[in-house]
Amino acid sequence: MDLLCILSSLLISYLIFKIWKRIDSKRDQNCYILDYQCHKPSDDRMVSTQFSGEIILRNKHLRLNEYKFLLKAIVSSGIGEETYAPRLFFEGREECPTQQDALSEMEEFYIDTIKKLLERNKLSPKDIDVLVVNVAMLNSTPSLSARIINHYKMREDIKVFNLTAMGCSASVISVDIVKNIFKTYKNKLALVVTSESLSQNWYSGNNRSMILANCLFRSGGCAVLLTNKRCLSGRAMFKLKCLVRTHHGAREDSYNACVQKEDELGRVGIHLDKTLPKAATRAFVDNLKVITPKILPVTELFRFMLSLLLKKLRGNPSKGSTAVAQAAPKAGINFKTGIDHFCIHTGGKAVIDAIGYSLDLSEYDLEPARMTLHRFGNTSASSLWYVLGYMEAKKRLRRGDRVFMISFGAGFKCNSCVWEVVRDLNVGESLGNVWNHCIDQYPPQSIVNPFLDKYGWIREEDDHDAFKLREEFM
Repeated sequence: MDLLCILSSLLISYLIFKIWKRIDSKRDQNCYILDYQCHKPSDDRMVSTQFSGEIILRNKHLRLNEYKFLLKAIVSSGIGEETYAPRLFFEGREECPTQQDALSEMEEFYIDTIKKLLERNKLSPKDIDVLVVNVAMLNSTPSLSARIINHYKMREDIKVFNLTAMGCSASVISVDIVKNIFKTYKNKLALVVTSESLSQNWYSGNNRSMILANCLFRSGGCAVLLTNKRCLSGRAMFKLKCLVRTHHGAREDSYNACVQKEDELGRVGIHLDKTLPKAATRAFVDNLKVITPKILPVTELFRFMLSLLLKKLRGNPSKGSTAVAQAAPKAGINFKTGIDHFCIHTGGKAVIDAIGYSLDLSEYDLEPARMTLHRFGNTSASSLWYVLGYMEAKKRLRRGDRVFMISFGAGFKCNSCVWEVVRDLNVGESLGNVWNHCIDQYPPQSIVNPFLDKYGWIREEDDHDAFKLREEFM
């Protein structure tokens, strides 16, 4: 009997030990954000209304119809007068860029952000164990990741990933790579570097589906420091709770919604197809189907299922006729029961409006994305971090809050993730926040683009053959 008790005690102790060890090992797989640094280019690269007009007028392939189209696109874009462009635009060389222009643009970004990030956290470049770089529209040899390693003299055994052509959703993809590495390797520091190269990607033709990208994209970038070190969890800003990636590349209409190609005269640009809103909505809906059960309480999921059941029993209601409703149907579920802040990719005013309508968000919820689009434009994959920076600068982020990141990219992809705020974040702590110098000015009373005041007269022109630009704009 005593022997049986001893054996039973040993077995129970062993089981408790294995369970504890399993739980303890999971703690080493957590993915934390220690810090991040967005890039604020120098003021001599700022794009004003006057300069925007000058760039457009330099394109000799445009006619009255294209001018009207661009006027409408820029006025409704939600972009302000303090965004940034590559240096060669200010030198008038956007139609004849060099490889060095693109590399210099990237060097200016990563030297600024990585240096500030490492110095603020008292780290050496040799402390970095994992490096993930994503820049969609630049593929150089050696790679950008190799250039960063060479510049900072990082370790020989650093694990390196260089992503291209992942589009505006590449930040979440990079985080996913780091998360998976952290499942295998303990006590690591990872650096995610995200940006977009615009120098070699200005479209100089007159195809409407391709000149639209010129209106939206602006220079920017971000460096993010992540870790799974248990000893650093107290210093961390955010903890990754879940991440979901959705890829509709197998569907032809989704695949062709956003493609880099040549126009009829061989000029390269990004073609944004008419099927893009539909492709984005479909990917977004499928992504929500997977991530929603992971982030919302059971009570809200039960209420949602009950409401769906009642609707089916009563019969389908009449369909709405609004354009927004057709582009992004309402989810019908209250995401605010499990999410406190919404970090939306600044793909354009229409993208923000559609997501806001679909998730039934208030203007307060959409403010960070709208203000980021107005101040910095669409900085591609890095735009999420500018939106997050706005929330932090506004002192919105409190311990325990959950932040929902939503991004879209060519392919077509919708990637999302949820971060939990580990500690109260005050603007004084984040000395490198690019919003610090101007946060008190936001939101402004009006974000109306002055482009219409300056160039609105073009709308009144109707004679295509006799149309001539006024002398003051020549």
